[in-house]
Amino acid sequence: MKSDKEKDTAKTADCSVGLANPRQLKCVLVTRFSALGDVAMTVPVIYSACRCYPDVHFVFLTRQSMTSIFINAPANLSVVGVNLEAGYHGLKGLRILYRELEEKYRFDGMIDLHDVLRTKVFRLFCRLDGKPVSTINKGRRGKNALTRRVNKVLLPLQSTRARYRQAFHRIGLPVESSFEGLYGEGHKAPSADFAAISAPKAAGERWVGIAPFAKHAGKIYPPEMMEQVVKAVASRPDTRIFLFGGGGNEAEILNGWAERYPQAVSLAGKRYGFPAELALVSHLDVMLSMDSANMHLASLVRTPVVSVWGATHPYCGFKGWRQQENDMVQLPMTCRPCSVFGNKPCFRGDYHCLRGIQPQAIIERLEKYLGKFT
Repeated sequence: MKSDKEKDTAKTADCSVGLANPRQLKCVLVTRFSALGDVAMTVPVIYSACRCYPDVHFVFLTRQSMTSIFINAPANLSVVGVNLEAGYHGLKGLRILYRELEEKYRFDGMIDLHDVLRTKVFRLFCRLDGKPVSTINKGRRGKNALTRRVNKVLLPLQSTRARYRQAFHRIGLPVESSFEGLYGEGHKAPSADFAAISAPKAAGERWVGIAPFAKHAGKIYPPEMMEQVVKAVASRPDTRIFLFGGGGNEAEILNGWAERYPQAVSLAGKRYGFPAELALVSHLDVMLSMDSANMHLASLVRTPVVSVWGATHPYCGFKGWRQQENDMVQLPMTCRPCSVFGNKPCFRGDYHCLRGIQPQAIIERLEKYLGKFT
């Protein structure tokens, strides 16, 4: 069994002629509803699977809000977004959704990349209909050993993308990695795709993305310390900064930075949409992100990512696609990681795993892509 040290880029196979399909599957339902980062991590696997099996139609079922990250999808992939709370609530609603999908696509197998109550119900429906199913092994025991306070086993676990691939393998569809990014060989979107956000990059100009927030406190570098990084980057006359975040308090902080540093532009709460923002991100020289969805989204368009890790750890299997080890900023603390998702309160009470990272340590990683700061 491969560890998380396995490289997603180690083998890039040309599967356009198709691999063996012993079950003779024609249409396969693949499920992953949340979270955004986890859904983003399915993209290299599902796109590779589509290329490996051009005669199989894959139907990817997720939340409506996440469908637009599947840019330049293969011809044999249908991405279906649903609002589970509004239209398909409860057991009855899931039964309705299952029948609607079965009637429209006539799928003859299911791959569950989520393994939660809703997808377990779907698996039951499939089994009752005689359809083969496969489920992700989340490796909960290993993650518990990695995050516990006593007798911690600090060893890298299998990557989530590898776990996704194994789920395909178990249904008889082994996947060879062939994903080259959402924009393919050119690796960058046309500048017209992000015209609503910015004019094209000028010659000699450097673009930096900064996404300083995450869902949980254990993954957020203190904003007052991150502002020091923003100030340093803004001191470079050839550099523009694009600030990524949500609404509310995040927008207030980022808009404040944009006011203080004219070279910074806040995208918080602007709702340009994933296609436009991903197109812009593909032109960045580097993205600075927490262990968050932005790390994964930037990876999908082959933009280098400098990521900051606090309560979580790359050993849990959630590092970005093709992200380099020396671009991950973290402290060697014996209590790390204390959480898989960063949602547990700090037992020390000070989040030293984040506050102990000096802004200069992050700036030095950015210099790899921007050159020395004066």
